[in-house]
Amino acid sequence: MNTRILVILSLLVGIGAVLHAVVPPVIFGVKPDMLLSMMFLGILLFPKFKYVALLAIATGVISALTTSAPGGQIANLIDKPVTALVFLALLLTVGNKVKDTISVPVLTFIGTIISGSIFLSVALFIIGLMEGGFISMFTLAVLPAAVLNTVIMVIVYPVVQRILKRSQPITVS
Repeated sequence: MNTRILVILSLLVGIGAVLHAVVPPVIFGVKPDMLLSMMFLGILLFPKFKYVALLAIATGVISALTTSAPGGQIANLIDKPVTALVFLALLLTVGNKVKDTISVPVLTFIGTIISGSIFLSVALFIIGLMEGGFISMFTLAVLPAAVLNTVIMVIVYPVVQRILKRSQPITVS
């Protein structure tokens, strides 16, 4: 593994952890997952399975440690690796067929919806509120998080790409 890539991925996880800890809860302790947008950024920059797997595990653990949602610890440990692999599969499927200006926001929105659905399903199952809680929590937490993550990615992704191009070229080996 390339040390420079690992450093960049660790910086993204660190930035995401700070954002994840600072963003206030929306409802019942559930908050938009800003760590998720940093995970998506890392996957977009370095779409190689070994980096994605490492990033997903680190993101899941950090997210589990900083969550305030009931049942969120286990939900994050399940949600992040599954979401990362699905996101990578979607990214590789889209490949170079669609411009980044379209694929990045769409994949981010879809990835956040997938992540939120998995998280809510697991968390609500653990705390036993599956009856009517999913729809309301999905509407109040996941959809705003999907929009927020998409806006963040539209702003941050081109900036990070330009920075990486101007610095010493880093390629995924």
